[in-house]
Amino acid sequence: MKEKIRALYFGDSDKAHRFRLGLLVFDLITIAFFIFSSMLESGPLVRVADVVIALVLLLEFQARLLITKSRLRFIFKFDTLADLVVIFSLLAPIFLDNLGFLRVVRMLRLLRSYHMLNALRREFSWFKANEQIIQSSVNLVIFIFVVTAIVYVLESGRNDDIGNYLDALYFTVATLTTTGFGDITMDDTLGRMVAVVIMVFGVALFLRLVQTIFRPTKVQHECDSCGLSRHDPDAVHCKHCGVVLNIPTEGDWT
Repeated sequence: MKEKIRALYFGDSDKAHRFRLGLLVFDLITIAFFIFSSMLESGPLVRVADVVIALVLLLEFQARLLITKSRLRFIFKFDTLADLVVIFSLLAPIFLDNLGFLRVVRMLRLLRSYHMLNALRREFSWFKANEQIIQSSVNLVIFIFVVTAIVYVLESGRNDDIGNYLDALYFTVATLTTTGFGDITMDDTLGRMVAVVIMVFGVALFLRLVQTIFRPTKVQHECDSCGLSRHDPDAVHCKHCGVVLNIPTEGDWT
C-alpha cells in the first residue's frame, strides 16, 4: 500500500499524473470555496461542505504522512501545520460555535498555492514559460487575502463598517491602492494602527507585486553557451559565462 501511494505522488505513469492533477483541481476548488464562503452566512450546506472537505484533507494528510521519510520533520513543516489548522477550523464548528475567525483562518489554505505551483511546473511546460508572471499573481492574491483576513479578525465586531469579509476586502483593496474612498474607516486605535501598517508596508509591497506581473524583472532566454535561462531584460552578456546575448525586445524597458 505504501509503495502504491508513493507511486501516485512521485511516479511518472498516466495514473500518477491524473492523480496529481486531481489534487490540483481539489486544491483550487477548496481555495475558491473558502474565499466565497467567507463572504456568506454559514448554513447547513456550507457546514456539510466543510465536513466533506475536512475528511478529504485528513485522508490526503494521512497519505502524505505514510510515505514521508521523517514523520516528525513532516509534521512540523509550516505548510503541514497550516493544513492541520485548516482541518481544525473545518471541524471545530461541530463542537463549538461557528466563530467567524475560524472561517477566515481557512485562508491559510492559500499557502497550498505554492505547492500547486511546483506541481504545475512539473506537469506543464507552458507554465514554466510564464512562471514568473503566474508566481507574482499568486503572491499578490495571497497577500491581499491574508491582509484582508487580519483586518476582518481584528475589526469584526469592533467596527460597524466591517460587518463581513467582503467589507474587509473592500477596505484592504481601497487602502492598498491608495484610493481611500472614506466610506469605511477605522474608528479605534487598533484599527488605525493596522491601517498605518497597511499603508506603510503594504502599499510598497502591493505596487511591487503588481509591477512584476506587468513587467517581469527577468526574461526567459536560454544562453547558447551555458544554458542559463533567466536574464535581466537589458542584459547584453550572460552573467554566468559572459557570452554575448541576443534577447528579443519590444523597445526600451526603462
